[in-house]
Amino acid sequence: MTERISTIEVRQRLGDLLNRVALRHDEFIIERKGKPLAALVSAERLEQMRRFARRQALDFIEHQRGGPLTDEEAMVLGLEAQRWARKRGRRASRRKTG
Repeated sequence: MTERISTIEVRQRLGDLLNRVALRHDEFIIERKGKPLAALVSAERLEQMRRFARRQALDFIEHQRGGPLTDEEAMVLGLEAQRWARKRGRRASRRKTG
């Protein structure tokens, strides 16, 4: 079960929260002013989510192209997606500060 906690609680109980994530596989949504800000999950769970997302993306692309991708094509597409996401993140942060 995912528990919602405030940023203040995270500051006060970080050690306890990390133990719960590592040992009991608890997950937390960290909120600021009642709005979700980040998630605290185990490194293992994060890697599972990343693998799943990569597999889904590759399956989608293969379906769109009508056949499997080579390793090189998959790498190029992955790097393009990373660049796009980073560029988009920088734009969003500029709008907030500008």
